[in-house]
Amino acid sequence: MASAHSILSEAGIDEIDKILSKGTTSVHVTALDGLVNVNSLFTVAVFVGLSLATPGQRSLEDSGACDAGEDIVKNLLIFEVTSFSAFLFSSLIAQGLKLAIIINNSNELHDAVKGHINNKLLRLGMLASALGSIMGCVFLMLSMVNVIQIRLGILSCG
Repeated sequence: MASAHSILSEAGIDEIDKILSKGTTSVHVTALDGLVNVNSLFTVAVFVGLSLATPGQRSLEDSGACDAGEDIVKNLLIFEVTSFSAFLFSSLIAQGLKLAIIINNSNELHDAVKGHINNKLLRLGMLASALGSIMGCVFLMLSMVNVIQIRLGILSCG
């Protein structure tokens, strides 16, 4: 049985680094695919939220004081557009990272998901993509609160 020291001396550190990066790159591509798919679903939720809120809609309360004003509708639109742009930013970064991985290893088609890429750039890109998705979720949640206020009445009415 070979020890870890003999494996390091036989293969060399550079070759081990290449083997590890090729194995983890397919995991990164799969994670980026999942992130793009989730962002697509949330983008659909953005447009559903926009379709549920119509301007001038009266709330379920009998009192006109509980109806949402123009400021809530304006905030809804701002939050929806910001959410959409954050999801789009996140998806574009993720797709760019996937493309960089595939282009770096374009020698053989069946090994396209096992390329070598700068780990710092990959981590930075994945962090930016994740932050974009998180910000998109925050603004989507804020827009859902505004949709609820438009449909059911403002929060201060109880």
